Amino acid sequence: MKYDKIYQYNFPTTIRFGAGSSKELGDYLKLNMLYNPLIVTDSTVAQLDFFKAIIHDLENKNISPEVFSDIHKNPVKSDVYKGAEVYDNVKGDCIIGIGGGAALDVARAIVLRINHREYLFKYDDLIGGDIYVENDVPHFITIPTTAGTGSEVGRSAIIADDETHQKKILFSPKLLAKIVFADPLLTMELPPFITAATGMDALTHNMEAYLAKMPHPMCEGIALEGISLINQSLEKAVNKPDLESRSKMLIASIMGAVAFQKGLGVVHSLAHPLSSLLDTHHGLANAVNLPYGMQFNIEGFEDKFKQIARTLELKEETGEAVVKYLFDLNSKVNIPHRLRDIGVKQEHIETLADLAMADFAHPNNPKPVSRENFRDLYSKAL
Repeated sequence: MKYDKIYQYNFPTTIRFGAGSSKELGDYLKLNMLYNPLIVTDSTVAQLDFFKAIIHDLENKNISPEVFSDIHKNPVKSDVYKGAEVYDNVKGDCIIGIGGGAALDVARAIVLRINHREYLFKYDDLIGGDIYVENDVPHFITIPTTAGTGSEVGRSAIIADDETHQKKILFSPKLLAKIVFADPLLTMELPPFITAATGMDALTHNMEAYLAKMPHPMCEGIALEGISLINQSLEKAVNKPDLESRSKMLIASIMGAVAFQKGLGVVHSLAHPLSSLLDTHHGLANAVNLPYGMQFNIEGFEDKFKQIARTLELKEETGEAVVKYLFDLNSKVNIPHRLRDIGVKQEHIETLADLAMADFAHPNNPKPVSRENFRDLYSKAL
């Protein structure tokens, strides 16, 4: 694979992948006669030079972008409502999500909201709300700026309730982007911490998808290749980034999001409450919990861990070797091993266990997880 070339993958949607692919956005919009895009991003990305260059290029092509960046780092319902109001006010004709998981989740939820104006969480997939997603949705485009969530190829958005902090899933095949411009150059300036946290998020997606209990050989094959690519590139992308390492991380992130159509597991259910209760960065929450969650899953699934160890090219093909690898990788990318180092206190444990038990991810874990298990895992990781 040449890392200075643009490739097209038509799976699971049209993906323009490669250095400079984001520069194709303006011509794509004109070809599709879209002149009033709402661009959803976060307040940090909105200030970056590459973002300003994208806006400038669109304006030079007589396109009138409106930027909405008033979002939380862990998105909430009010973010979505505000964004939909902006879209209405500017008479938007399409929505472009540019950013990491938060921006892309809000963008996708706004896509849903435009022609589905009932209470947002009526459409919560966990209560069968996807059946109410009956109307057409605006033209949707995604441009990732991190290599982590893979939200650019997702069909769902995770949005929390402003008051209860409980996360909901808005899902429909209609919410898949029409096209993704996956440009590794947009990730080149990511700070080491964000590269590490989002990279470990991608690794968590691939590992949990591979282990998730629903049989899905295609997703499992994609997940293993994603694990291999991250093993080859994350440490370099964090500590000495180049186009090859950034490209491998970006495609591995996309692969993780495709693979976790199969499901996630205990690690995400440990991580989600940290984000909703303590506003912890999602990737960081996954990274710290990943070794502990994987250790919990070893018993009974030794063969699967043997395959993960083989993919990581470990000398010992065991689950314990995989866990040691994860602790070592966290050290190499400067992520702490303990929850206490990221703001978790003993008094949070019981509330976190309640929230984890209510989370949507663990029913797909390869083995059942009880509230006591969650409490023990939090205590062990503390």
